[in-house]
Order: sequence, then C-alpha cells, then structure tokens
Amino acid sequence: MGADPEPAKEFGWQRVSTADGVVTFRLGSWSLFFDFVEAELFGGMISPNHSYVWRGQRRSDWSLSTTLDRLFGRLKLLTSSSAVLEKKSIEHLESFKYASRGRRGRTPAILLENEWWALGQHFGLATPLLDWTRSPFAATYFAFEDDASEETEFRVVFALNQTAVAQRNTQLQDGPSFEEGRLPILEFIDPMSDENPRLVSQDGCFTRAPIGTPVERWVEDTFKGSTTPALLRIEIPNSDRVSCLRALSRMNINHLSLFPDLGGASRSTNLRLELER
Repeated sequence: MGADPEPAKEFGWQRVSTADGVVTFRLGSWSLFFDFVEAELFGGMISPNHSYVWRGQRRSDWSLSTTLDRLFGRLKLLTSSSAVLEKKSIEHLESFKYASRGRRGRTPAILLENEWWALGQHFGLATPLLDWTRSPFAATYFAFEDDASEETEFRVVFALNQTAVAQRNTQLQDGPSFEEGRLPILEFIDPMSDENPRLVSQDGCFTRAPIGTPVERWVEDTFKGSTTPALLRIEIPNSDRVSCLRALSRMNINHLSLFPDLGGASRSTNLRLELER
C-alpha cells in the first residue's frame, strides 16, 4: 500500500493507495463525507448491491485488532502457537461464564459461544469480537467523539464490504483451521440476545477473525493480489472534529441516541458543553 497519492480531485478527495483488497481514501474535509460515500461506494466504484459495515477509530495508525488480541499482545502471548492462543481464549471465556453466575437475572437465556462473547464485550470483557455498525454516520461519530491528547493528523472510518468478504469466506470452507472447529474466515455475528441495548441503538454487529489476526491483515492475506475493494479506509482531518460532531448532533447522532443509558446521558451532557462553546 505504498503508492503515491493521486492528485487531489476537484470534488475534494483522493485515493491514497490500493493493494490486496484494502483501499485508502483521504478527504479534504469532513463535510465531503456524504458525497464521498454516495459517489465512491454506492454510485461509482462499487455496485449499490454491495452491503457494508462501518467502524470509526480516532487514530489512523491503529489496527483493526480485538481487545483480546491486544490483551494477548500486552501479555506477550501473540507469538505463541495457535493451540496455546485457542486454549487461553477458551479459558478466558469459561472464567467469564463462571464469574457471571447469578448476575444475569432470575431466568437468564441460554447463550451460544458468540453470544457469550458479545455479552462480555458489552460489559468490558476482552473478546475476539470487533464492533461495527451499519450506519456510516454512527461510525464517524465514534471516530471523532473522543478528544484525545495524543492525536494523528487524520481519523479513520472503515467500510468493510460484506458481499466481497462473504464470497471469499465461501472459498475458504476447506482451508486450514487456526482454531479447532472454526474455519479461517472473517465471521459476521448478529447476536439475538436482549442483554445489550446499545447494540440495537447503534445498529451494531461484530466480526470475528482467526485469533491473533487483525481484520486488515486477514483482508490483505485473503485478497492478496486482488483489486476487489474489500476494506476501505477513509481518512478525515482530525481538525474537523468539532464541526463534525456538531453536524452529527443535528442529525441526532450523539451519545444520547447511541448509548440508551445513564452513561450515554452523562457523556452527551459533557460533550454539549464543548460543542456549544
């Protein structure tokens, strides 16, 4: 992905690089985001029949890594064999199940493995799941809402092409397994559990990649040599943070709408002071 940026186009964005299924665009301003999405994703480069999930991150140098992979990294475990990582992952989930006894109400629902992971994700457990939303504007909010002291020049909104990934997953049905009983695919997960109201408000879902594998690395490995845009990185100037959040708030995209609890009310109230100054 080391290609030189294209000259800036008259409509305000440029394609910075294209390689192995990952395409990076750079916008001149946040205000171009809607036009970019309509022109490049749904009206130009890619068929409108493709579907996307979206994720925002406040630093352009962060990978699409799960909290469990980051925890394993801090513990110096990522260089271990896949069998060791799988064993640690299973033990981690079993510990959470044990610790959750008596804390899910009088008649808790029976949960599948990924539903347990999704429940833990909601309450801060390190998991192999990565959060996404079906709303590009909610993802943009998540990219910009935090006013961090250490910043990069751009914040990033990712668009993951579900259609392209699903087609490639089908081709991997007979591939080598990194975890017992799990194919080396990028799995999309839509939990049916009612224990995560934020997931509904954010129109959220999850992906689960092979353990120890960031999403962008899975795409690069799986789409090696391909020009199919499976993952888009949309860089937006960090300097546009306040104007972006003000515009999104007028669209009712804020902590109050995305986090239907007292935590969301508190964060929304704090941000209101900043945006109205």
